[in-house]
Amino acid sequence: MSDPIGLVGASGSGPIKPRPNVHSTPHQQGPNFKEALLKSLEEVNAAQQDADRAVEDLVTGKRQDVEGVVLATEKADMAFQMLQSVRNKVMGAYEEIKQIRV
Repeated sequence: MSDPIGLVGASGSGPIKPRPNVHSTPHQQGPNFKEALLKSLEEVNAAQQDADRAVEDLVTGKRQDVEGVVLATEKADMAFQMLQSVRNKVMGAYEEIKQIRV
């Protein structure tokens, strides 16, 4: 039988020394929450600008495909709704954390 925390055979003559974790995997560095959120904000902003440009081009006659304009505006709207949903979830989590008594 293995002793994962090192208590078996401890003589009690001194403090128990922690064993190095042999099963741990190296921590993989990925984008943190801030970077991911900022990237999403930039993508939503770009989609909004593309949609605005498409509508402007349609109105001025530079563009004739109404379907493309509708698609661009719907894409921008969907991206904004998703970003708003993430914001609402983050604010809800923040409000929950504020309610925690220390």
